[in-house]
Amino acid sequence: MKILLLEDNQRLNATIVKRLEAKNHKVDTFSDGKEAYEALDNGYMCFILDINVPSLDGIEILKKIRDFYHETPVIIISSSVELEVIRDAYNYGCNDFIKKPFFIDELEIKIEKLCNIRNDIVDLGHGCQFDFRTSLLKIGEDEEHLSRKERLLLNVLITEKGKVVSFDKIQAMVWEGNFASLDSIRSLMRRLRKKIPFECIETVVDVGYILRF
Repeated sequence: MKILLLEDNQRLNATIVKRLEAKNHKVDTFSDGKEAYEALDNGYMCFILDINVPSLDGIEILKKIRDFYHETPVIIISSSVELEVIRDAYNYGCNDFIKKPFFIDELEIKIEKLCNIRNDIVDLGHGCQFDFRTSLLKIGEDEEHLSRKERLLLNVLITEKGKVVSFDKIQAMVWEGNFASLDSIRSLMRRLRKKIPFECIETVVDVGYILRF
């Protein structure tokens, strides 16, 4: 999973990165708020933000995230104990607030919970299930292995189930911030649909796709 970390304490920053990378997460790390803001569209599945950082503070970054990503988990880490600061963080859409100092284990647990890192199987209906651990799509007794991009695409559709997922969001989340043409997105969708034996992904013309199950 791709994570953005904004933390200007270099020692804490390095410690968090080391632990998360040991869990096979890809972590892009920033110590400056403005630099983090410019990277928001790079396909992150989770944001970890300190509040008191140079240029642009974590609360302002949180507001920007919520303008575009309503569901992506955001965890605030801060030494502040001021009720107003904590209230602002939740009012602007953070999912959790961790007070410094904290155990890295606590952060890992919250990431696993909030990002819904699944150890289970999602039932798509019609005897079709998706196993997040193995990237296998199970149809009855048969199994289809999904490629990395197919898995990321299905993951974002499941996360936003019942909501329209725009082409721009698919580009950000599946191509992880790299450019993808509409033809590339549509080609990937065709491959994924071929592996799902029933129609559950609707096309929203000129906008994106929506998953219903």
